[in-house]
Amino acid sequence: MFPPFLFRGGVMNNLTWCRSIVVLMFWCVSFMSFAVTVKDSRGEFSINYQPKRIVALEFSFVDALAAVGVSPVGIADDNDSSRIIPAVSQKLHHWRSVGTRSQPSLEVLASLKPDLIIADVDRHSAVYEDLAKIAPTLLLPSRRETYADNLKSAEIIGKAIGKEAEMKQRLSQHRQLMQKYAEELQVLKGQTVQFGVARENGFFAHAGDSYAGGVIHELGLNTPAQLKDDSASRQINLEQLIALNPNYLVIGDYTKVNIVTRWQKEPLWKVLTAVKSEHVVHVDGNMWARCRGILAAEYMAADLVKLVSP
Repeated sequence: MFPPFLFRGGVMNNLTWCRSIVVLMFWCVSFMSFAVTVKDSRGEFSINYQPKRIVALEFSFVDALAAVGVSPVGIADDNDSSRIIPAVSQKLHHWRSVGTRSQPSLEVLASLKPDLIIADVDRHSAVYEDLAKIAPTLLLPSRRETYADNLKSAEIIGKAIGKEAEMKQRLSQHRQLMQKYAEELQVLKGQTVQFGVARENGFFAHAGDSYAGGVIHELGLNTPAQLKDDSASRQINLEQLIALNPNYLVIGDYTKVNIVTRWQKEPLWKVLTAVKSEHVVHVDGNMWARCRGILAAEYMAADLVKLVSP
């Protein structure tokens, strides 16, 4: 079907005809430029228009969108908007919560009339068919992704939303910034850095193949080699932390009073090399453990640079 503005009163003079042909060519090229195919976790994903109403079901997807100036209309924010880190939220317009990441509300999601849903292969594969009935659904890793996985997903998202060039430029900027941080951290080469989340009744150490571990390695630092497990993070006790004995301990506090608060009162706590050297740093647990992404990684790197700041 041709655009309706090609004809005026049913009669076209030569000038009008030439102008109409130019408009038609521009219209066709514009339409065709939005037709893209990417590889997601299910195989090939194709979309033939540039999505404008996007719903993101993981924080890392929101981060990727914000990195190229795109604000989703809906976010699975766990019913807590404060979980969107300031570096991301300040780039967003108003959004509507669609519930938790583990169980988003399909009813609320559908009411937003999205033209693209970005979902997590780990959390949302079971409801993929329901999501796909609402809008085309791009399925990517998030919950169990590595740092490298995250950058790859960001590139896929950029292409799928018609922002491929912008995303490539932003990723290039990101890598340059991470290299700068790595150079500042060269004085810690050979030292081990352990990140863990401190909950009220448990400490969860993140291994080298976790997202946080990947950021640490990207910056030229090491994680304790002894921490091996089927999952990227696992709960450990104080004795196991002493066995890891990192040179630097980075603690992401989920609650103000947590298990580390109790450990600090125990004699064994003072055995840790990081404690004796005063190399224990407390960071935003939400940013380090929940909010993976381009912007989150840059703030994590800035936190690590504080290890060598006077």
